[in-house]
Amino acid sequence: MHIVIMGCGRTGATLATEFEARGHTVAVIDQSGDAFRRLPSTFKGQRITGIGFDRDTLVSAGVEDAYGFAAVSDGDNSNILAARVVRETYGVDNVVARIADSGRAEVYRRLGIPTVAPVPWTAEQIVSRLLPGGTEDLYADPSAGVSLRRLQLHEGWVGRPYTEVQERAHARLAYLLRFGEAMLPGAGTVVQEGDEAYFVLAPRDGIDPVRVTGQAPEVKR
Repeated sequence: MHIVIMGCGRTGATLATEFEARGHTVAVIDQSGDAFRRLPSTFKGQRITGIGFDRDTLVSAGVEDAYGFAAVSDGDNSNILAARVVRETYGVDNVVARIADSGRAEVYRRLGIPTVAPVPWTAEQIVSRLLPGGTEDLYADPSAGVSLRRLQLHEGWVGRPYTEVQERAHARLAYLLRFGEAMLPGAGTVVQEGDEAYFVLAPRDGIDPVRVTGQAPEVKR
């Protein structure tokens, strides 16, 4: 597949490298030719100096045959404009725009332009990991009401099977991080100290994280 990226900062260069490593063709657009120095010497894709929402520039980048477009320059206005041009003029459905202003990001998201607001996401990650009982959404599908969430389990759950946690949370355990390695839990997997548990929750509004992160119920003898 062909991917077009607008902006060759650290994010754009990282995306370009990742997509190419996965076997896709990539074109990177940036107003500054010096920005392409962030790309590795092994990068084989296109380096196009120009304005990312300029039609001639986009055509040169192969947008007419693109599967996806990522607008990750430093300018919110430029990113959203480019995303709209690519979607509305060239019919590319898979577009994402990075928007620093979280308020505007939500507005554009409701208008059908997928956006990423890095500041709120970073802040939420830090808060959830610093405070006891914190939770965080790693993925959410608002239309379906489903989210993937990391839940910090109370120490009272240690030694108890994850099937009990799932029953109490009304959620499905997707995977675990244990000793820094990911694992898919089985029917007999029990909670160990230090586990990072990731659950699929649906619907989000019906979940009370305290039911999971709080003290586990007493075992009935």
